[in-house]
Amino acid sequence: MPVYTYNAVTLDGVKKSGTLEADSPQKLAERLKDMGLYVSDYKVKGGSKTLTKSKLKSTDLSDMCRQIGTMVGSGVVIVRAVDIIRNREGIKKDIKAVYDGLYNSLKQGMSLSEAMEDQGGTFPKMLINMIKAGEASGNMDQTLMRMAEHYDKEERLNSQIKSATTYPKILIVIIVAVIIILFAVVLPTFFQTYESMDMELPTVTKIMVAVSNFITKKWFIYIPVAVAIFLGLKVANTNPAFILWKDTTKLKLPKIGPLMKIIYTSRFARTISSLYASGIPLVDCLTIAGGTVGNTYIEGQLVDLVKEVKGGATVSEVISKVDGFDSKLSATILIGEETGKLDEMLNSTAEQFEYESEQATGRLTALIEPVMLVVMAVLVGAVLIGVIVPMYGMYDGIDANEGL
Repeated sequence: MPVYTYNAVTLDGVKKSGTLEADSPQKLAERLKDMGLYVSDYKVKGGSKTLTKSKLKSTDLSDMCRQIGTMVGSGVVIVRAVDIIRNREGIKKDIKAVYDGLYNSLKQGMSLSEAMEDQGGTFPKMLINMIKAGEASGNMDQTLMRMAEHYDKEERLNSQIKSATTYPKILIVIIVAVIIILFAVVLPTFFQTYESMDMELPTVTKIMVAVSNFITKKWFIYIPVAVAIFLGLKVANTNPAFILWKDTTKLKLPKIGPLMKIIYTSRFARTISSLYASGIPLVDCLTIAGGTVGNTYIEGQLVDLVKEVKGGATVSEVISKVDGFDSKLSATILIGEETGKLDEMLNSTAEQFEYESEQATGRLTALIEPVMLVVMAVLVGAVLIGVIVPMYGMYDGIDANEGL
């Protein structure tokens, strides 16, 4: 029996690690669950290769769910459906490796959810739990198609957020490039001319001369500093405390914070709606959905509030306490609880916030663009002032000399 080393987490968010014997990764997960632990990654003790593969993208998950769901709905057994997909032409090698692993696990008699768990961290926990619910209810095809739609919407939202942040990133790169070219190549020619005429330069021009000299002559200082800052940020982004601070700060920023709340609320509402509609217990829905929000500050609050739901609190009461969600979410869930139509209300709420998140990303772009343009305008204006003002002084001096 293989021995696994594992990393796991409790419902309270406490991380645990250790070793355990188990017949398979599925049995490992079951034994840890009995101990109140939920495995995050694992490997065979003494093995040179971890069993956890890289996670699939939303587009890959959507394609897989749609293809398998369509074939299962047409009467094709799951193992045959996976076999057909893995042998299609043009499939990427890394994706084919995932399908090969699924196929081999299914041939051993595992269910689809067990086969997915057997692939380590390749498949998100939400999808695995949804598949389990579909297997129990006998609605596998419907569950898979619902998940295909879910991941389509997730990819659309992620693409919108990327698009909203791509433009300012490009502008930042352009601004930095313009600064370097101006101060290292263009402006030194003017500055040398002014210095040769022994002119009294205005304060703005003196500052620009100092910046130009620093860029051209002190590169051995700022280049290592820039590299150190870049590497430092990469390391910091792996530190839980820094990530928590960053996620908290996002929600506190003026203008941007309220827009991010709508985006996080949309993700949570869509996920919990899909989970609840598939018959997964509400407590598990909250736990799983919290991990899909994309903000550790909100996720930590949900982990603590799950205990209150177990103690008898309603979902609307719990959600209303979360700092990071739009207040409309708890209000609409409360209506669903009072009318006994929580599943319908969750679905309509998810659709509402999906629309609002699309609008929010558009507003985010509209907010960032003018700020970046103003920065660029100020930079160009400062350069013009620093170059043109001494030039006028130079011309005045030439005219005075000619007058003599």
